[in-house]
Amino acid sequence: MYRFIFLLILVLLLNACGSPKKTEDVKNMGITVSAAASMQNVLQELKENFEEKHSTIDISFNFGASGALSQQISQGAPVDLFLSASLEKFNDLREAGLVHEEFQQNLIGNEIVLITPEDNNKNIKSVEDLKKAERISIGIPEIVPAGAYAKEALDHMGLWDTIENKLVLAKDVRQVLTYVETGNVDAGFVYKTDTETSDHIQVITSVDSKYHSPIIYPIGVIKSSKHVEEATLFYEYLSSEEAITLFEEYGFTRIQ
Repeated sequence: MYRFIFLLILVLLLNACGSPKKTEDVKNMGITVSAAASMQNVLQELKENFEEKHSTIDISFNFGASGALSQQISQGAPVDLFLSASLEKFNDLREAGLVHEEFQQNLIGNEIVLITPEDNNKNIKSVEDLKKAERISIGIPEIVPAGAYAKEALDHMGLWDTIENKLVLAKDVRQVLTYVETGNVDAGFVYKTDTETSDHIQVITSVDSKYHSPIIYPIGVIKSSKHVEEATLFYEYLSSEEAITLFEEYGFTRIQ
């Protein structure tokens, strides 16, 4: 009897000291992706698709204006992957040696459009009609690529000086969209993809691409990442045919 009790205690002790269960042993690895605010909706869906295939990787997003995100990375923010709406802001990091040489590329494209509130009570029918508006919103050109593209186009069309004093500057394109939706401004410039998320605006026209620099979203793994392997997996997934097709469904344009 005593021998049986001894053996039972021994077995219990060995089990307690043995290897933990696999589910306890495997810990999820988290990566941080800084991405342009205009990509918020599509990236949330892509994250869900990716995490179904890579259950041990957790993705956290930091959405914002590409200029602000680029500045955060240059100042040492712990970011693993950067998806910018601006080649210029991305190139600033690349030239500073902060982007991994092997894992960087131009991923997808977009368009700039002029929008108004749903009622469009100023009867704006074209970019030239902005002279009728009292308030017009764009992203801060120095940090928001959509604002920089809008300013560039308005400059080339000879309208910037006419409307500059009517501008309501926004921290990112999502804020521009909100200003227009709520009627706080008479018109605004956002990406085509942003308009897919709202039923309270009118899309008046696309801005001809000849008036501004190409709208390209580059992506790159940050060299200082402590999780390069995991960041690279997500980087490669975002450039897969499955992901590019979903980008197109959200209104982005494939780069030829």
